[in-house]
Amino acid sequence: MKNKYIDLIEQAFDLSSEEFTINDGDLNWFGIPLMDIIKQYGTPLRLSYLPKIGQNIQRARRMFNVAMAKVDYNGEYQYCYCTKSSHFSFIMEEVLKNGVNIETSSAFDINILESLYEAGQLKPDTFIVCNGFKRPQYVENIQNLMRLGFTNVIPILDNKFELDLFEPSEDFKFNVGIRIASEEEPKFDFYTSRLGIRYNDIIPYYQEKIQNNPHVGLKMLHFFINTGIRDTAYYWNELTKAVNLYCELKKICPELDSLNIGGGFPIQAHLDFEYDYEYMAEEIIAQIKNTCTNHGVPEPDVFTEFGSYTVGESGAMLYSIVNQKQQNDRELWNMIDSSFMTTLPDTWAINQRYVLLAINNWDKEYQRVHLGGLTCDSEDFYNAEAHSNAVFMPKIQTGEEQYVGFFHMGAYQESLGGYGGIQHCLIPAPKMVVIDRDEDGEYTTKLFAKEQSYKSMLKILGY
Repeated sequence: MKNKYIDLIEQAFDLSSEEFTINDGDLNWFGIPLMDIIKQYGTPLRLSYLPKIGQNIQRARRMFNVAMAKVDYNGEYQYCYCTKSSHFSFIMEEVLKNGVNIETSSAFDINILESLYEAGQLKPDTFIVCNGFKRPQYVENIQNLMRLGFTNVIPILDNKFELDLFEPSEDFKFNVGIRIASEEEPKFDFYTSRLGIRYNDIIPYYQEKIQNNPHVGLKMLHFFINTGIRDTAYYWNELTKAVNLYCELKKICPELDSLNIGGGFPIQAHLDFEYDYEYMAEEIIAQIKNTCTNHGVPEPDVFTEFGSYTVGESGAMLYSIVNQKQQNDRELWNMIDSSFMTTLPDTWAINQRYVLLAINNWDKEYQRVHLGGLTCDSEDFYNAEAHSNAVFMPKIQTGEEQYVGFFHMGAYQESLGGYGGIQHCLIPAPKMVVIDRDEDGEYTTKLFAKEQSYKSMLKILGY
C-alpha cells in the first residue's frame, strides 16, 4: 500500500528536476541537503540561493533574443530588474553580475544605486528606469544620478505634472518615458489603472510639453498590467493597444525608440505549475513586429521589468513543527516555530501560495493537517495549496523533529513583512542565510543576519 509521503508526492507530481530531489527520506534543494543546513543554523530560517537568479535572467534573455531572431526583429532586448522585489545587497550584487538594467520605484532606490556605483558594481551606462509617483526627493535623487554621469537614466512620467518638477539643465538633455494608464482586467474593482497617463492624453501631452522642449526628449513608452504576462485575450488586447499607440507616437517623435512592456512572467507557485515561457516571448515579439510593419515604423527596443521572476524562485523559508494540536475530530494543527503573517505576509494578505514540501520523513505515512503560526491572530495559518484545498505532511513521530519548507518566496516577503522592524506579537525575524557556489561547484553558506533580538525591538519602541 502506497501511503507514505513520498508516494503521495510522486503520484501527484513530477519531481524529476534539478531543484527537488530526495535522499534517504530527506529533501535536497538544488542538490543541497536541507537537513544539514538546519542542523547548522536551526529554524526558522530564510534562505537565498544566488545561482538561481542568474539562471532565470539568462533564460529570459535567451528566449527574447531567440524570438527576435526568428522574425528578423531589428530592435534589441533589455532586461531590467525591479529593485522593489528585494533590495538586499547580496541580491543586487548578484543581479548586476549578469549585466542587467535596473527599475526603481522611490527615492531611496537611487541611494542604493549610488552605493553600488561607488563600490564599482554599477556601470554608469546602465539603463535606470525610474517608475513610481515622483515626490520631490525622488526627483532630486534622479537628477543627482544624472549629474554623477549616468547616461541612461529614464524617468517614467506617471502623471502630467511630474515633468515640471525636473530642473532643466543647460549642460545636457535628458530622456523621459511616459507610462500608459492601462485598462484594468474586467473583474477588477475599477476600470483604469491609477498609474500612468490616459491613452487619449499622451499624444497631446507630448506635443504640448516635450516636442519643442530643448531640454527633454521622449525615449520610451511604458506599458504594464497588473495580471502580468499571461496568454489571455485581455493581455493581448492591451498589448496591441500599447503598440499601436507607440507607432502613432513614433510618427511624430522620431527619437522615441523603446517600448517597455513591464513585467509579470509568473513563477512556480505549486508543483504542477505549467507556463510556456518560450511561446509567450515569441508571440509578444511577433505581435510587436507585425504591428510596427503595418504602421511602417521601425521596431522598438523592447524592455522588460522582471522582479518576482528574477528572485522569487531563489528563496526558501524553513520551519520546524513545535507541536501538534487536535482541535476537533477533523482539524489537526501543526504549529510552526514562527509566524506566517510576519515571515510570509503574502499568504494571508493576498492568499498567495508557494511550493510547500516536508524537509524530512518522506518515508513516513502522511496525514492531512493545517499549519498554524505562533501569533494570536486568527489569520495566522496556512491550510491550502494553489492546486488543492488541503495540506498533507508526514505523520508526527514521537521523539522525532518534523521540518517543512516553503519555496519560491524570494520576492517581496522581507519588505512587506517589515524585516528587522516590529513584528506582529513581537515574533522575531528569522535568521537569513545566503547560499552560493564556489569555482568548483560546491555550495557555500553565509549567515547574513542573526535572528532578531529583543533588544533591537525594544530600541525601535523607545525602551
